[in-house]
Amino acid sequence: MSAAKRTSVAAPVSVRPLVEPDLDRADEIFRVAFGTFLGAPEPGTFFGTADYVRTRWAADPRAAFAATVEDEVVGSNFAADWGSVGFFGPLTVRPDLWDQGIGRRLMEPVMACFDTWGNRHLGLFTFSHSPKHIELYRRYGFWPRFLTAIMKKQVAVGTAVPGRVLYGELTAAERPAALSLCRALTGAVYEGLSLEREITAAQAQGLGDTVLLEGAGSDLDGLAVCHCGAGSEAGEDVCFVKFGAVRPGPDAADRFERLLDACEQLATEKGLGQLDAGMNLARQDAYRRMVDRGFRTWLQGVTMHRPNEPGYSHPDAYVIDDWR
Repeated sequence: MSAAKRTSVAAPVSVRPLVEPDLDRADEIFRVAFGTFLGAPEPGTFFGTADYVRTRWAADPRAAFAATVEDEVVGSNFAADWGSVGFFGPLTVRPDLWDQGIGRRLMEPVMACFDTWGNRHLGLFTFSHSPKHIELYRRYGFWPRFLTAIMKKQVAVGTAVPGRVLYGELTAAERPAALSLCRALTGAVYEGLSLEREITAAQAQGLGDTVLLEGAGSDLDGLAVCHCGAGSEAGEDVCFVKFGAVRPGPDAADRFERLLDACEQLATEKGLGQLDAGMNLARQDAYRRMVDRGFRTWLQGVTMHRPNEPGYSHPDAYVIDDWR
């Protein structure tokens, strides 16, 4: 956006919790900001029927923040607690107010959330081609590592996957034990990693379902939190794997193939034509296997980590996520 179209902030910027009456305005700014930066012809319709603002606010209103000028919302940011892992975003600011320090103000309460939660590995997804974004987050101790590909493929009807269970089909009495098994699996992937927030939010908001793969004995072989269709983070006709992982160790690659089959089966059952999933390119074999299945990259960014360590993004990991 040219300097002539920028507006100087004449009044003080305040940051406060994002509340429900703010959501429409925050969603509008989110779409226009991303659409403007990426050069979309109609920025206000960017992301279509996918919803990132309302879903993330509903998952934890205490971790959602608004920047205001004269009581008008001009930006927002969201933090997510995944146990030992924390990430944030989307951080968006009204385009005519870019480059005036509002983004830095929206970082302050998010970093305070991480301090309160005690997450030891923090991350974000940002534009790999944008020096200003990378420099902003570097000031908070984040360091750019591998690219992350947001990939998609057309759903193909396959055979049913043995041992596949949906969290949404479990009874209320069965769900606590299932969540415990999920924590054990993700903890084996990275100590303390927990997707309970995402599993329960998807269920409570009706965003989709979580695929569980039964293993030998009482262990899980894999899990995948999937958003399905309009009003979720997937959007119309899309099944989006927000997070997926399999139990590490021998045969992890085979378990990963089975998990992808199970996600595609869910998409078929929901009548959805496209499967989306994010893959950090540090997970080399997992990425290659997705390409071999027909996944292709439609958006690419870079994950930034604090501290500058791989976390669960390394060649032996079979994990799907993108930290957007």
